[in-house]
Amino acid sequence: MENLPALFSDLALILVTAGLTTVIFKWLKQPVVLGYIIAGFLIGPNFEWFPVIKDHTSVETWSEIGMVFMLFGIGLEFSFKKLKKVGGTVGVTALTELVTMCMMGFMLGKALGWSQMDCIFLGAMLSISSTTIIAKAFDDMKLHREKFSGNVIGELVVEDLEAVLLLVILSTLAVSQSFNGMELVTSMLKLVFFLLVWFFGGIFLVPTVLRWSRKFMSEETLTVFAVGLCFLMVVLANIAGYSSALGAFIMGSILAETLEAEAIHKVTTPIKNLFGAVFFVSVGMMVDPHILVGYWWQILVITLALLFFKPLSNIVGRLLAGLDLKQAMQGGMCFSQIGEFSFIIATLGLSYGVIDEFLYPIIVSVSIITTFLTPYSIKSAIPGYNLIVKRIPQRWKEKLTNKDSGLKVRSGKKVNMGSFLSRQFKNIVIYLAIIIAVVLISFFICSFIMEYVSRPWSSAISTALSLMLVSPFLWAMGFKHTLAHTTRKLMEVSKFNKTLILLVFILRFVIVTAIAYSVIQHFLNGLFWSRLSVGSPWYHWINIAFALIYTFMLRAMSPAMKFYKRIEERFMDNLNKRQSMQVFTVPEILQENCHLQKMTLSPDSVYSGQLVKETDFRDNYNVSVVSVERGKQIIELPKADFQLFPFDKITFVGHEDHLRLMLPKVEVFDDQLIPDREESEVDIYKVEVESDSPLIDVALMDSGFADKYDAMVIAIERGRHFILNPSARITFQPADLVWFVAQKDKAEILMRMRAADVRPDRKAAQLNNCQLPTAN
Repeated sequence: MENLPALFSDLALILVTAGLTTVIFKWLKQPVVLGYIIAGFLIGPNFEWFPVIKDHTSVETWSEIGMVFMLFGIGLEFSFKKLKKVGGTVGVTALTELVTMCMMGFMLGKALGWSQMDCIFLGAMLSISSTTIIAKAFDDMKLHREKFSGNVIGELVVEDLEAVLLLVILSTLAVSQSFNGMELVTSMLKLVFFLLVWFFGGIFLVPTVLRWSRKFMSEETLTVFAVGLCFLMVVLANIAGYSSALGAFIMGSILAETLEAEAIHKVTTPIKNLFGAVFFVSVGMMVDPHILVGYWWQILVITLALLFFKPLSNIVGRLLAGLDLKQAMQGGMCFSQIGEFSFIIATLGLSYGVIDEFLYPIIVSVSIITTFLTPYSIKSAIPGYNLIVKRIPQRWKEKLTNKDSGLKVRSGKKVNMGSFLSRQFKNIVIYLAIIIAVVLISFFICSFIMEYVSRPWSSAISTALSLMLVSPFLWAMGFKHTLAHTTRKLMEVSKFNKTLILLVFILRFVIVTAIAYSVIQHFLNGLFWSRLSVGSPWYHWINIAFALIYTFMLRAMSPAMKFYKRIEERFMDNLNKRQSMQVFTVPEILQENCHLQKMTLSPDSVYSGQLVKETDFRDNYNVSVVSVERGKQIIELPKADFQLFPFDKITFVGHEDHLRLMLPKVEVFDDQLIPDREESEVDIYKVEVESDSPLIDVALMDSGFADKYDAMVIAIERGRHFILNPSARITFQPADLVWFVAQKDKAEILMRMRAADVRPDRKAAQLNNCQLPTAN
């Protein structure tokens, strides 16, 4: 027999052990993630009384794939528009937590007598929370649609970006033992550049490809395509020097803007659950009782400090950002753990040899303990809030609990000079990122031309091709005008405004010329001009002249730049496609108070089968039904006497808080996947039509089987013929063997009246090839 690879036995051990422990934890009404960690400890190398895994390398790879799918799933439920909406709040909160935990970790390390580099790395490791742990806790506790969950996910994204910058800072400190501000700025610009390129390129390309292939997509092909895109972005992020988790999240966020988002989430969730289980089991495998015993008091001190200061700093940050105390505590208590980025930071310190070896196992132990406690920390938010509200003075209570209460009213936005400049510089940054990406792509393409075409023709062709590819975007940055009427109004206000606006337009012109000159100079360099007997500095002036001529030509081509307009229209259409499929789009002026949400009506919902006028949507929740999607049919603005059926997809309009309160009554979930069912009293019986039976020559419809005995005749044996599902007009003949389905008590009555020797016959199971209808 061929020997199986060790991975097979390892996976069997992991999944069977995880399955048993999670069943026990579900029975104990505890979070499933804790069961995975216990399972990992049992099969890990530090527990001697249980079989252990053999191929650690393969399991680590599987666990990393699990982290990728966890972040991909988070991205599918995320939206860049949501991040824009909560951007100010999560930015203030994440920065507050980062500064507080870095300082606290540094001081705690000093108190423990550690070296300065140990203290710095400890602060960095304690400042980053675990996205995967919080996401899994949200899944287990069904908190994804709570109001605070959007802020939490947004902050986790910001923290992951902070972690990337921390890695740059710590790498610099480890190598040079000093801080290099310019390198940090360069890394930040590089990160912003890649995020913009990934976002704009992804939003333009991915939905376009999906739209083209939509009619060919099945569940199988959609699964393969979505997972392939996920790993493609993971590879690109790794090439750019960023984590696989960030790449998976970005691709999930891009796909979240497509019409296929819900279907992709559905088909990839089982994959995420499988690999996610391996990830959390691998975390449990790192539990080492010897480390816990040897460094127990350091681990205890760091864990207690983390459990207190990390949620506290997050809560303070949320209060500073303008949230009320309840939302601040619900969100803040989620951030009570450290995770995968802390391990990466610790590994970085060990690889440079700047931290002591004991720090890594201590951080791993703290991570496991806080991971175990995270669900309980999240659950403690509301009881803690209620306790604080009872104890604080009344004036504090009013200030902390009445924020964001009531409706926010916005009038039309008035464009001023500040908003104009902000819009202009934001557009310049976005266009620059896109232009640089296009230029780099064109340089890559032109490298083949330079290799296979002789000079100087290769340089001339490459220059023309590069400028042609980048022209639409250079034109947009230099000469595309939006809000032209508003711009003229601002220029008429004062000479200062006019001068400032003209300077902005001149800056855009100069940037376009500089980029054009850089492209020309790259190909038409000194080597090119030397072949034409043109020396320095004359060829520089010639290239500048070419760049100016090209820029003026771009300006003259403004009426012909329809190609760029099509690109921009396609991008905006892709970005807003899901929103445009709604009955209507809520204007920005109303988005603080008005929200559209689609819910699927569960069969067990109290509203299933009710007319719209019979529901309490308006009276108790102040929401209205906008549309109902039933199969391929969409009923817009249904009338009051419209009946709601199970699995209807209902779009409601109302305040976000009211919709959140109503959601559990519309979408009713049963924690038990396969519900228990009582044994049916319906069975199959047979009765023979005897020669003196009153049924002879009586039609089935007149026999009383259905009317009197609630029985359903499913077959008649007549000689060698077997009549399945006989017609209602068929008449009974002597010696017919009638098979019928009925409840036991009704069948017994029927058989006593119709025949002398009739009994239930289990051999009727031979009929189970057909799906039997229930009795009438």
